Amino acid sequence: MKVIHLISGGDTGGAKTHVHMLLQNLSRTIDVTMVCFMEGPFAQEARELGIPTVVLPGRNIIKVYCQLRDLIREGRYDIIHCHGARGNLMGALLRRATGLPVVSTVHSDYRLDYLGRPLSRLTYGTINTLALRLLDYRIGVSDAMTDLLISRGFDPDRLFTIYNGLDFTPRRPALSREEYWSSVGLQADETSVVVGIAARLNPVKDIATLIRGFAIAHKTCPCLRLLIAGDGEQMDLLKKLSADLGVSDVVCFAGWVTDTDSFYNALDINTLTSLSETFPYSLTEGARAGLPTVASRVGGIPYLIDPGVNGFLFDPGDAQALARHLVTLAQDGSLRKHMGRRLYEKGKAQFSLESTLERQLEIYRVILRRQGRRSRSRDGALVCGAYGRGNAGDDAILEAIVRELRQIDPDLPVWVLSRNPDSTRLNYRVNSIYTFNIPRFLLRMARTRLYINGGGSLMQDATSRRSLWFYLFTISAAKILGNRVMMYGCGIGPIQYPSNRRLASRVLQKRVDAITLRDTHSKTELEQMGVTAPRIVLSADPTVTLPAAESAVVDGILESAGLDPAGRYIGFSLRPWPSFEEKAELFGQAADYVYEKYGLTPVFLPIERRLDVAAAQLACRHMKAPHYILEETGASSHTIGLFARMQVVVSMRLHALVFAAGQGVPLIGVVYDPKISSFLSYIGQDLYTDLNQLTLEGLKAHLDAAVARIGDEAFLSGGVQRLREVERLNQDTARTLLELEEGL
Repeated sequence: MKVIHLISGGDTGGAKTHVHMLLQNLSRTIDVTMVCFMEGPFAQEARELGIPTVVLPGRNIIKVYCQLRDLIREGRYDIIHCHGARGNLMGALLRRATGLPVVSTVHSDYRLDYLGRPLSRLTYGTINTLALRLLDYRIGVSDAMTDLLISRGFDPDRLFTIYNGLDFTPRRPALSREEYWSSVGLQADETSVVVGIAARLNPVKDIATLIRGFAIAHKTCPCLRLLIAGDGEQMDLLKKLSADLGVSDVVCFAGWVTDTDSFYNALDINTLTSLSETFPYSLTEGARAGLPTVASRVGGIPYLIDPGVNGFLFDPGDAQALARHLVTLAQDGSLRKHMGRRLYEKGKAQFSLESTLERQLEIYRVILRRQGRRSRSRDGALVCGAYGRGNAGDDAILEAIVRELRQIDPDLPVWVLSRNPDSTRLNYRVNSIYTFNIPRFLLRMARTRLYINGGGSLMQDATSRRSLWFYLFTISAAKILGNRVMMYGCGIGPIQYPSNRRLASRVLQKRVDAITLRDTHSKTELEQMGVTAPRIVLSADPTVTLPAAESAVVDGILESAGLDPAGRYIGFSLRPWPSFEEKAELFGQAADYVYEKYGLTPVFLPIERRLDVAAAQLACRHMKAPHYILEETGASSHTIGLFARMQVVVSMRLHALVFAAGQGVPLIGVVYDPKISSFLSYIGQDLYTDLNQLTLEGLKAHLDAAVARIGDEAFLSGGVQRLREVERLNQDTARTLLELEEGL
């Protein structure tokens, strides 16, 4: 593999470090050449690192373009990799002439690259903005940068993410902590807790907020010291601020630091207070040193820092919140140690130099592999369902389907119909179309290979007849426009109106190639409707394959909600439904009962926030026991992780039962729809009752039985394992349809 990198040659800071480190190490594995458009320290340092470097100076763009074109053709390169405005311009010009794929690494927000320089923004900034749109692929230097590009309309299927990797090989600092403190003039001793930051002293780094927050924290914890490494135009202003706040004797300005190993070894807490960032090296350097970190919630920082797990986050400029976090860490040496260890482990696993290099090589392999798909007249899958409405169950279905499609074919373009396409694009890194933008999704259907009516109970008219008609319309349109059509891990019914049953039967019989079902009740429904033509497979809800978040992450979520991670809880997942209001008191009384008898603290977990929180509040009006209502449960992995921490789950929501079942938690179902009882029977669970027949005594009896099953792995895991095994039939069926279509 031969890759040519194009960069201006005047870069500094993180971009310079990233490119030098990446190319130095890539050159040991593949053939790389770097082309700079000016001579200078950047090119000279690259040569000293052993990076093959060519300089093509001059302002004659046409001449440089011709030289580059000839160089690429003669060198028989495979990929053109650009960095920065001039590199992107040349890449855009060379794309057609060479026929090679062109990728750009976006190191910073291109709209902010020329702040304070209006002429440069108008010229170079505009050229860069246009050039980026003309390239084949882009690489964001953090998930936050990739999200930013998606939000600006770049194709998610042509975006990759890479992080500024760091060598996590153990380092031995040249100076001890005490020696380093003495060398920079910091007045500290063994009882001191040293807070530090390494950053340029300019407004975007907002060191002023750090000093203000430190001054507040110092009043509570006089043992705190602040060590600031860096230089810049705000040095005098920040020194004056320290004096005005009365902390100048415990704040040390170390100036520009070259011995970063000794600097980080001298700290107890690492900080970053920037107003804007991508993914700064100072965070991974602090992680390598095993330091708990307090940082502003900007850019890619939240992808490294898990609040309450390996550090703390605060809103930019919030000195009070920063101070609270510093006090928490200053007062608990054990917490600092545990958080620092967790951050080191995460940094080494996900943000090391080795992982960055492997990620870059994988990106190159994907780009070359995708070159062969360009000749296809139609490609990709379109997924339709109840997505983008804030329902954790539906969102989990989409996540599972997308995950399984990418396991079948990692290069398959995936499009999703969503009520909130912007959110869907960001959360799942897929292209998305507004659900009711009919002209647009019909055009897309004419170019895709597979249409998926995705998960859940879409084929029903109990809540809306119009939704049933819409889904039947999309199925018919997809088939007519040349797609294979699959209904994926779905539920069928109830379809109550005879005319709707006849319509659904006719469409499914004629337009669908395969249907995978999540329960036996749905299979019976299809049989009664006379649907026999599609391939019908009894499988399972696709969400049973989704993993829970790591234990440390769930600990942090619980702590942030005021819950003890080691506590014993019972989870309730309720929803509004006709007759629920008159039964709400029973749920509150049952929660009191299980708290008093078994010591399980009630926690109410919403699946659809806009509905379920109100239902929980209604039940809690009738409670005496301490309890918690979570306003939201977050990403699918977080939601599943929370259900895994429950000792027992009582639920009206099907996906709460699916999540809990997947984690081996004893279940009690409250049935408002046959899909609930059908699912529980399917996995061998017998604790459920109809909502209309619910009584306090009956619910107590179910609670006693469920508590007795805590720890009974043989009973709880058998049905779950069977579910996961049959769920593979969803993916196998989709794979078969894609292969059939590809062979046509």
